[in-house]
Amino acid sequence: MTTPLLETHIKSLKRIHQGKVRDIYAIDDATMLLVSTDRLSAFDVILPTGIANKGAMLTQMANFWFEKLKHVVPNHLTGIAPESVVAEDEQAQVAGRAVVVKKLNALPIEAIVRGYLVGSCWKEYKQTGTVCGIKLPTGLQQAAKLPTPLFTPSSKATVGEHDENISIAQVEALIGKDMAAQVAKVAIQLYTEAAEYALTKGIIIADTKFEFGLDSYGTLHVMDEVLTPDSSRFWPADTYQIGSNPPSYDKQYVRDWLESIHWNKAPPAPALPDDVAQRTSEKYMEAYERLTGHQLGKSLLT
Repeated sequence: MTTPLLETHIKSLKRIHQGKVRDIYAIDDATMLLVSTDRLSAFDVILPTGIANKGAMLTQMANFWFEKLKHVVPNHLTGIAPESVVAEDEQAQVAGRAVVVKKLNALPIEAIVRGYLVGSCWKEYKQTGTVCGIKLPTGLQQAAKLPTPLFTPSSKATVGEHDENISIAQVEALIGKDMAAQVAKVAIQLYTEAAEYALTKGIIIADTKFEFGLDSYGTLHVMDEVLTPDSSRFWPADTYQIGSNPPSYDKQYVRDWLESIHWNKAPPAPALPDDVAQRTSEKYMEAYERLTGHQLGKSLLT
């Protein structure tokens, strides 16, 4: 376990954005440095408590998936070593937790794919028989596998605001009909291949979120992060039971604790107890090691 890194301080590059988890620095006209901190957000609010090793785990797990799924769609990685673009005394801040990426024109949507009936979708289904307005068969139970994975896009909220579900028609209005169809097809293929692989490692990927961008030629790329516990809901397959909300490898553990204390989901967020923070770190790490077959810090792309 290491002391959580809540913010980076890289003076050799200009910081151009600070997101919920990542600090982003400009390198040149074509590339940026993305550093994954140990910050954790829940219900779109950044918590004051960091999760040890989280940033390194997120980066290396995403790199694993980018490599595994590169035949589906190009990704934002450049292969440039992060240590090579910062000052020598700043290298420790990026080691294992940063990537140098292409500058892309980000699409203004979150591409969410759902494979199981859980969370807000379960609440909606109980009331209306739909998920994000899509009609489903009657009689489904909580955590049931959906007949086919669903593409359920949302808006891309700024820090401190909440994403909102949007219709396919709204996506088409934002990015065009052809691009909307391409994003939906690619997102579902990424999810499907990842979910099939994860199941061989004893993990169910219930749902996930992708972000996409275009390069200067208009080519679609997957970007930001993919298939991590921050962007996905992971369940252990050996304890999965239809009819109840399964235990989770991801930050659902934190969400459940926050729900239990009846937090109003508005800033400021409460600090996590030490045991909740440590257990969350352990859950992330277990998912990482099971999916990748590696211990944190070892090369995944050799």
